[in-house]
Amino acid sequence: MSSLKLAVIIGSVREGRFAPTVAAWFADQAAAHGGFEVDVIDLAEADLPLALPAVPPALEPDPPRPAGMLDLTARLAAADAFVVVTPDYNRSYPAALKSAIDWHFTQWQGKAIGFVGYSGASGGLLAIEHLRQVFGELDAHTVREYVAFPRYYLLFDDEGKLREPDEPVAAAAVMLDRLHWWSTALAAARGARVGV
Repeated sequence: MSSLKLAVIIGSVREGRFAPTVAAWFADQAAAHGGFEVDVIDLAEADLPLALPAVPPALEPDPPRPAGMLDLTARLAAADAFVVVTPDYNRSYPAALKSAIDWHFTQWQGKAIGFVGYSGASGGLLAIEHLRQVFGELDAHTVREYVAFPRYYLLFDDEGKLREPDEPVAAAAVMLDRLHWWSTALAAARGARVGV
């Protein structure tokens, strides 16, 4: 097993959300890939206040955080790469996901990030495009490749299995390969920077 740690983040906390189904499918793909140790992080299990710390984490990398966020912070810090699973909410991404992002900075910095989107017509691409801008500001690298599930409710059966898995499985494999390449390079660069 690779020493690279991949955090798969469930970005929706809405009641009745479909995100855990999509995240479970992707986590299976990541485990089968073999290049990562996979950690599925559900933001519904963290304390994510809408109010942000008085000083931005970019200036104060370790601000006092709610006790219910400490596990999330530690797991983000331990990750070498991330895949964010997100729906589209009003042509963007969920507020809980923005809160989780904004409470952190060094945990994202110099790491690779991929996306799995799902929604009605767009397949989550509107949320993904917004997230690319946000993570760029946090000095993270978003990979070009992604997985999208437009009209996801037609693509998965009642047991959470894809009706026609070939195309999404292939897209996930390509994204995971690219994510592995970048996370390997960035982990080496972070190690070299520490040694300077």
